[in-house]
Amino acid sequence: MASELRDFVERLVKALVDIPEEVRITEISGSTAVLLEMHVAASDVGKVVGKHGRNLQALRTLVEACGAKEGRKAFLELIEPHGGNPNR
Repeated sequence: MASELRDFVERLVKALVDIPEEVRITEISGSTAVLLEMHVAASDVGKVVGKHGRNLQALRTLVEACGAKEGRKAFLELIEPHGGNPNR
């Protein structure tokens, strides 16, 4: 499930950003949960987050729903690149 979920999230995020080759989703899987860490280019962070965090929240909702379907907890975290916005 987790690798399918990772591929699904990666396709969605690549469709949102200007530099899709910089998108990387890493998976940390446990017995009852999976954590997906999303890495994007610094210039694409705003596109992934969206206005008032709506894009990121929508992605997290999809990840949680897919995890629930499989009976596991699933989480998505955006890992800020170095040089990210210090004002957030």
